Amino acid sequence: MGRTILITGASTGIGAATAVRLAAENDIVIHYYHSEEAARQVADQVQQQGGRPFLLRADLATQAGCQALADAVGQHYGKLDVLVNNAGGLIERCPARQIRWDLLEQVFALNTFSAMYLTALCIPLLEKGEDPSIVFITSIAIRHGAPSATIYGAAKGALDVFTRGLAKELAPGIRVNAVAPGVIDTPFHQKYTTPERLAQFRAQTPLGRLGRADDIAQAIQFCIENQFLTGETIDVNGGLFMR
Repeated sequence: MGRTILITGASTGIGAATAVRLAAENDIVIHYYHSEEAARQVADQVQQQGGRPFLLRADLATQAGCQALADAVGQHYGKLDVLVNNAGGLIERCPARQIRWDLLEQVFALNTFSAMYLTALCIPLLEKGEDPSIVFITSIAIRHGAPSATIYGAAKGALDVFTRGLAKELAPGIRVNAVAPGVIDTPFHQKYTTPERLAQFRAQTPLGRLGRADDIAQAIQFCIENQFLTGETIDVNGGLFMR
């Protein structure tokens, strides 16, 4: 039968890599908003790997968009086994002295409110699933701060706290974990980080390279498959942050 897996922000980067890695014999719901053509390419890759792709477009920075996505999954499948809350973005770099109210609303709506609200809407579907689990994607920014991206770091930090609270609330029926990526070579950093800064990150990373999207997809798969793991945030950053 396979599993039904919803991955938000699955048209590029970590979301796309996760969709392909989890594809075999599963129903993969590929959520996207702007990048329809990229999402279709991911769907093709999912199919090539033996999965059954289903594309859904929604603006998760809005209440209506979250509701529409959850409703569509419920109507099409009637249940959900895995929810990967990957959608997010920096919006723009902003020094702390220049923080604006509208930017706070945008960053938290896209990164925090969307994941929290969509998760709440999907709980009834997950309760009907097989070994259901939720995975949030946070960031290394929750560990060591992110100058000019402090709003983004705080928004991801809220998800880190939400992960632990939700894991206790939904246990033992639904497991909840998070993955905190380091600096990953994806369109995210291609858009917001200069080549010079990426070179600095590479030099500071003990493993001597930037992360790849599939490095994070592997950690997401581990969170889904390990049945004795809940309430945990797994850091995957090449040693850039160590406990």
